[in-house]
Amino acid sequence: MELRHLRYFIAVAEELNFTRAAERLHMAQPPLSQQIRALEDEIEVQLFDRTKQPIQLTWAGQVFLEETRLILAQVDNAVKTAKRASRGEIGRLIVGFNSSMANCLLPDILRVYCDRFPKVELIWRELATSLQLQALRDRHLDVGFFHLMSSMVQESDLCSVTIWQEPLIAALPENHRLVNKIQVSLKELAQEAFILPSRQFAPGLSEQIEHLCQQFGFSPNVIQEGTMMLTILGLVAGDVGIALLPANAQNIQRKGVIYKSIAESTPTVPMAAVWRANDNSPILREFLEVTRAMAK
Repeated sequence: MELRHLRYFIAVAEELNFTRAAERLHMAQPPLSQQIRALEDEIEVQLFDRTKQPIQLTWAGQVFLEETRLILAQVDNAVKTAKRASRGEIGRLIVGFNSSMANCLLPDILRVYCDRFPKVELIWRELATSLQLQALRDRHLDVGFFHLMSSMVQESDLCSVTIWQEPLIAALPENHRLVNKIQVSLKELAQEAFILPSRQFAPGLSEQIEHLCQQFGFSPNVIQEGTMMLTILGLVAGDVGIALLPANAQNIQRKGVIYKSIAESTPTVPMAAVWRANDNSPILREFLEVTRAMAK
C-alpha cells in the first residue's frame, strides 16, 4: 500500500463515481478501478458497494475514509513541519554569553530574532569563556559570545566571527582624584589598585588589559577579580579600586561609578560568536545571519 492508493480511495469515496474520480485524479478510469480493487484485496475488506448506483461506501469503507483522511493530514503536516525545520523556523537553540554581550548587542539580536522566528525556543546561559568553549565542544551550547583571543579557537573544530570591537574605558570611584578630567591617561593609573575581569571568566579581556598596561610601562596591581560586570562596578563604587572595561560598560548606570575615556589609543576588544564547525543546523544558520546583520 502506498500513499497514492489512499488518495485514490478518498477521491472515489468523495465522488462516489469512478469516472469523475479518475478525471479528478487526471488518470484513466480502468486503472483507477483496478487500483481500488487491489487495495480492497490487500486489506481484505470491501470498501465500496458496487451493486448500487451511485456506488456507496460500506460501513468498513466509511471508517477507512475517516482514518485515511487523518493519515494524509498527518503526512501533509509532517511535510510542512520538515520544511519549516529546514528553514530554521522551529526547534531549540542554546546560546552562551557574557556580561558585555548582555550590555550591548544581545537585546537587539533577541528582539529581531524572536520576532522573525517566534517558534524557536532560545535558551540563554551566562557562562565564563572557558566554560563556553567546553560546553560548545560537549554540545551543551550551540553558539557562544565572548571576548575572543585568536589562540582560543585555533583548533579546526570551532568557527568564529567577530561581530564588533570596542575600546576600553576607565571606571573610577566617584570620589577619585581624576574624576574632573575629561580623559585619563593610562600612565596616571600606574599606581592604582586594579579590579580585573576574572582570568577564568574572561581570559581574553583580562589578558588584553594586562598587556596594555605593560605597554605603558607598568603591570597592574590587581587586588581583586570580578566574574560579572556588575560585581566589578560594585567594587569600584565601594572604592576598592579602579577598572578598565569595554566601552559597553557605560550602558550600566551604577551609583558611585564615573566612566572616563582613555587619552591614549587602546587596542579594541573583539566580541565574537563561536560555534562548532560541523554544526549544519538551519536554526544556527539563521541565528548567525541575524547576528551578522545586527552587527553591521
